[in-house]
Amino acid sequence: MSRFLQWIGGGVGWALGGPIGALIGFALGRVFDQEEPESVIEGYGTSQQSQPRDFEISLLILSAVVIKADGRTKEEEMQFVRKYFARMYGAKHANQSFQLFREIVPQKISVHQVCAQIRKHMSHAARLQLLHFLFGISQSDGDVALKEVKTIEQIATYLYINEKDFLSIRSMFYTDSTHHYEVLEVNPEASEDEIKKAYRRLVKKFHPDKLEGLGTEAKKGAEEKFVKVQQAYDSICKEKGIK
Repeated sequence: MSRFLQWIGGGVGWALGGPIGALIGFALGRVFDQEEPESVIEGYGTSQQSQPRDFEISLLILSAVVIKADGRTKEEEMQFVRKYFARMYGAKHANQSFQLFREIVPQKISVHQVCAQIRKHMSHAARLQLLHFLFGISQSDGDVALKEVKTIEQIATYLYINEKDFLSIRSMFYTDSTHHYEVLEVNPEASEDEIKKAYRRLVKKFHPDKLEGLGTEAKKGAEEKFVKVQQAYDSICKEKGIK
């Protein structure tokens, strides 16, 4: 038990308070069959600055919200989340995360309250990265279902992510004739100057260095997003003959 608590406690700050802390406390209580689940995390999480585990715990809870979007939870979807975390954090770490995830999923989650806590403590760049990961998990089964998209859109609203940023990230997971323009947050009639300005703005907004301090896994995800912006820009330039 102590090693598990060291894992959850180490590097966790604000996420072990408020509604997120209540969810995690109950989940840990289920794991250890405690009568008082809140006592499991007592004494942990004193930092108000975002830590790598804060980001991971937030992603676990929001992933639970997304996979329940259609009103049911399939074991295949649960395993998709496990595989996704294994790819990001490694098998051993993912197994520990998944113990918590299984106990989080059945709980009633107040999305608005959870997002309000995240929004209060997490930077805009980190919130954008959470959204990117949620789309990645949603697409793990080869399809981004409409109900899942609507749920992620609601989460984006609660996280104060505007529509353009939401559509930009969503379009990174679609391949149609206009998705490159949505990624770059411009319309197909945009001028060369507008396209170049949009590219420079997004490069700055999505730069991996903005996630410094949230761990290598979050930065790797940001790099994937960064590459998508570059690919979208290159495709538009080729299509329009921009040098």
